[in-house]
Amino acid sequence: MYRTFFFGLLLLVGTILLAEQPDTLTIGQRAPGFSLMGIDDETYTLESFNQAAVLTIVFTANHCPTAQAYEERMKELSAAYKSDEMMLVAISSNYPGAVCLEELGYSDLGDSFEDMIIRASDKEYNFPYLYDGEEQTTALAYGALATPHVFIFDSERKLRYRGRIDDMEDPYKVPNQTDARNAIDALLEGLAVPVETTKAFGCSMKWKSKISWRNTLDERWKEKPVELISVDLEGVKEVVKNSSGKFRLINVWATWCGPCIIEFPEFVSMQRMYGQRNFEMVSVSADKPSVNDKVKAFLSEHQAAFSNYIFEGEDQEAFINAVDSRWQGNLPYTILVAPGGEVVYRHAGIIDPLEVKQAVVKELGRYFADDR
Repeated sequence: MYRTFFFGLLLLVGTILLAEQPDTLTIGQRAPGFSLMGIDDETYTLESFNQAAVLTIVFTANHCPTAQAYEERMKELSAAYKSDEMMLVAISSNYPGAVCLEELGYSDLGDSFEDMIIRASDKEYNFPYLYDGEEQTTALAYGALATPHVFIFDSERKLRYRGRIDDMEDPYKVPNQTDARNAIDALLEGLAVPVETTKAFGCSMKWKSKISWRNTLDERWKEKPVELISVDLEGVKEVVKNSSGKFRLINVWATWCGPCIIEFPEFVSMQRMYGQRNFEMVSVSADKPSVNDKVKAFLSEHQAAFSNYIFEGEDQEAFINAVDSRWQGNLPYTILVAPGGEVVYRHAGIIDPLEVKQAVVKELGRYFADDR
């Protein structure tokens, strides 16, 4: 279902962007110069890679499921050649503010420079990772349209291949056509590149000029209804039992709990990120039923457009055990429950949002192939 939604979203965004798509470099054109900051805080230019006979530039992104599906192949490609033969450099050109929360369903990170540092460390990148997201001048100069989008240049830095890495988006399968590798090998052997251009399949570039699209989705989210449902002890047990068929992230909180108030907006973001996949967010208030209006006002203020419950009983120990027998009762308390009731992640106290997102993505998967 999410893949259908995802491509529907891309189609809408793509329609908006179509009028401003840059012209893509053609075969034989020289590589435009650039000066970009890497995640190591070093500045890289086109000349930084002069020692390599072949230069491979890949425009990519942290959040894109297709780009993530190719991360290991990018690492393999980089490791397959000596630095005087071929060097691979990755460039992230998405403007972070133009990336919608609803587009982050396959990732625990956005496309900011700080997120790039985390992703490169987590995935142990063996190639430079450069940031072009603020001005996007490099993406515009090369005409990058998707992530990933590959440009391969010869020793004179003339473009000899443009398009995909290979023909297999599914990271669990072996590709049939290794187009990028074939181009590199041909150039190193002094031969003509067998296939010079292919389509670049992946997420569309998120141009700074189109930040209004994210603003539109933000406004649409604000219009969603917010409800608060009273539940007794058996109702709480049913929530945790989780017969929804989805992974259910449950946050137990209260309006009088400072850490609860601080972390709550993160859960709203997670619902927007993962809600089109096999996931749902649920909140359970430990407030007294007498402050029902206060709880509802807080949820409305924070646009908590998901399932919200308030415990109507008085036996707090029974409530705690109904949520999780391993919970000691301190708020806030967060658990990720698999379909059928198995708790696959639990945390007492204020969350680390990245840690929770990583736990969610671990269960949902990072690639379209994980949805099949």
